[in-house]
Amino acid sequence: MSDSAGRATSASLHSVSVAGVVVREDGRVLAIRRADNGTWEPPGGVLELAEAVEDGVRREVYEETGIKVGVERLTGVYKNVSRGIVALVFRCRPEGGAERLSDESAEVDWLTPAEVSERMAEVYAVRVLDALRNDPAPAVRTHDGRHLL
Repeated sequence: MSDSAGRATSASLHSVSVAGVVVREDGRVLAIRRADNGTWEPPGGVLELAEAVEDGVRREVYEETGIKVGVERLTGVYKNVSRGIVALVFRCRPEGGAERLSDESAEVDWLTPAEVSERMAEVYAVRVLDALRNDPAPAVRTHDGRHLL
């Protein structure tokens, strides 16, 4: 929504988050079990205002898991229409560090694609599975927080 001068009004504001799908050479993917709600997800969070997108991915993955990553490519854009969140998801490679817990992660693990499908809700599993595809074009998907639309 915009006013008569074309300025965004509060009803049109969105939050931007970033996530890293970190893939090891053996094909396993880094995942966290969130401390606040117990769900399994790829590590990520809200992009800070003055932060470059790739820097945000590296920061979020390291803060939540202890793993340092190199960002390879954008693999998907996901909009949660019920909360106004746009998530940018990037395929990453591990470059160092060691797994550790944080205030945001109750568990850190390297999952197979099958385990991703078993443990993660649909809206998070699809982000990981999209990142594992060889298609160079990023996926663009909409969801309601629980299910793809």
